[in-house]
Amino acid sequence: MEVGKRQFSEVVLDLAKRYQVPVKTLEPEQRQELQRQLSVREQLYEILALTAKFYEHALVQPEGQPALRYLVESRRLTPDIIQQFQVGYAPGGWSTLHGYLVEQKNYPEKLVEQAGLIVPRKEGNGYYDRFRDRLMIPIHDIQGRVIGFGGRSLGDEQPKYLNSPETDLFDKGKTLFGLDKAKAAIAKQDRAIVVEGYFDVIALHAAGIPIAVASLGTALSQGQIKLLLRYTESKHIVLNFDADGAGVKATDRAIGEVATLAYQDAVRLHILNIPSGKDPDEFLKTHSPAEYMALLESAPRWIDWQIQNITQGRDLTQSGHMKEVTEQIAKLLGNITNPSTRTDYIKTCAEQLSQDKSWRVRQIEEDLRLQVKGQRWHGRSTKWQSPGDRDLLAESEVQLLRLYLHAPQYRGDIVEQMEERDVEFSHSQNRFLWQQILEIQALHPVQAEFASADAPDLLSVLRDRAAEFPHDLTHIFWLFELDEKTELEVNRAALVIRTATASMERVMCEKRRRHFFDLWKNTDVVASPDLGQYYQQKIYAEDQRIKALDQERHTNFSDLVQVSS
Repeated sequence: MEVGKRQFSEVVLDLAKRYQVPVKTLEPEQRQELQRQLSVREQLYEILALTAKFYEHALVQPEGQPALRYLVESRRLTPDIIQQFQVGYAPGGWSTLHGYLVEQKNYPEKLVEQAGLIVPRKEGNGYYDRFRDRLMIPIHDIQGRVIGFGGRSLGDEQPKYLNSPETDLFDKGKTLFGLDKAKAAIAKQDRAIVVEGYFDVIALHAAGIPIAVASLGTALSQGQIKLLLRYTESKHIVLNFDADGAGVKATDRAIGEVATLAYQDAVRLHILNIPSGKDPDEFLKTHSPAEYMALLESAPRWIDWQIQNITQGRDLTQSGHMKEVTEQIAKLLGNITNPSTRTDYIKTCAEQLSQDKSWRVRQIEEDLRLQVKGQRWHGRSTKWQSPGDRDLLAESEVQLLRLYLHAPQYRGDIVEQMEERDVEFSHSQNRFLWQQILEIQALHPVQAEFASADAPDLLSVLRDRAAEFPHDLTHIFWLFELDEKTELEVNRAALVIRTATASMERVMCEKRRRHFFDLWKNTDVVASPDLGQYYQQKIYAEDQRIKALDQERHTNFSDLVQVSS
C-alpha cells in the first residue's frame, strides 16, 4: 500500500492474482460475484490495451498521416514523446474498430460497449464506433493500465474533445490524466501541477517538467486531490489554467472541493496564471522551460490570488468599492480555519487596503476582524462544544502528542489515523506544539523518519525552541519527559492511537450534530421543506456515526483493559 500509494482492497486483489491465491469471502454468492467482476474487469483492461495499440498502429498508416503531421508540426512533439503517451489515431469509418475487436478478435459486443468504445444505434440495429477520425490519447490508471480515451477532432467536428464515458474502470472524478507518468517526479520534487488539457500535460513532460497532470475537464474532487496528495509530502499543488477572464472563471470552477482543504491548510494550493492568457502548451512554444519554472516559483498562494482578484480594478478611494472589497475579503478570510493564518491575513489585507495611510490600518483591521468574527463557524469553534467534549478532546490530543514524541515507530500510524478520520489538534497549546513538530521535520527531513534513533533529535530541537515558546504553554514542557504513564501508553500504542483518534472524531461529530440541530431548529420547514429535510439528514448521519464510534471506543477500551491486566 505504501510503495504503490494504493488502497488495501486493490493491493489484495493484485497480489491474489499475481500469486494465484484464491480470494475468499464469507458467502459463496459473494465469492462468485467477486470472481465474475474480476473476470469482466480483466477482459475490459485487455480490450482497452489492444485498442490503444490499434490506434497507435493507425497513426503511422497512410490514413493517419494528417494526424501525425498535426502532432509533429502543430504540437511540435517528438516521436519519443508520442510513443511515451501512446498517442494514436481513430480511423474515420463508422465501424473500423468494431470490426477489429468483434469480428477479428471475437470480443463480445456487449463487453466492447461496456469498455466505452462502441455505441448502440438508435434503431437497435448494431453498433458504431464512438471515436472516428480523431487523435486518440489513452487515459491510464495509476498502475499504467489503459482505462479510457480522450479523442480530439482534427477538423470542425464537435465536440472538439470527446472523452470515454464512465465505465467500470473509468471514473473521471477519481482519475488524473498523466499521474501514472508523473507520480515518481511529484514525489521527488514534492509538488504537482494541475493543468486543463491533455496537450498541456504532454508539453510540460516533453519540456522536462514531468510533474504535470490534468483533471479531465472536471472540477477537482476530493478523490482526485487525495489521490494526488499521496505523492507530495508537503501537500503542494499548483493550478495552472488560462490567465484570461475565462481562465480565471475556469480556475474558480476547477478548484472545486479542494477549496475546503485549502482553507484548512490541508493543501498548499498555489495558482499560476501565465501572462497573455496562454496555456502551458502555447507558452512553451515561444519560451524556455526555465522561464516557465520561474513563473512556477513565483505563483501566489490561492488565498493571495483570490485577494488580488477581489481588489483588481477597484478604486479603493470610493466608499462603495471599499465596502464591497472589505465584505468580500472578510467572507474569504472567515473560511480559514487556522487562527494564526487568519490573523496574519487580516493584518496583511488591512495594510494593503490602507493605501499607505498608516492611520487607516488599525481601523480597517478592526473592521475586517469584526466582520470575520460575525460570519464564521468552523471545526475549532467552542460554540457547540460541551465541557465533557473539551475534557475528552484534551486528553486524546495529549495522548497522541506523547506517543508521537516518545514512540517514533508509531508516528506514521498517528498521521494515517488522523488523516483517515479527518481530525486535527483543536486545543491551542496542542496545535502549537504540533505545528512546531511539523516545522522541525520540514527543516530536518531525517527526523521525519520513524526510526527510534531519531526520537532524541526531535525532542532536543523542541527543547532548544522551548525558550521561545509563549509563557502560557505550561503543559507542553512535561510532555517532553518520559514518565510511567507514557511508558504504559507506548506498550499499548496501537490501541491508544485508535481510541484517541476515535474520541477526537466523536467530539467533532457531536459538534457538527449540535450545529445542524440549531440550524434545523431555526429553519421554517414549511417555507423551506428541502432545507429542513437536508438538516435532518445531516443530523441522522452524525447520529449514526456517533453510534459507530461509541461501539468502536467501547471495543478499544475493553482491549486496553485486557492489555493492561
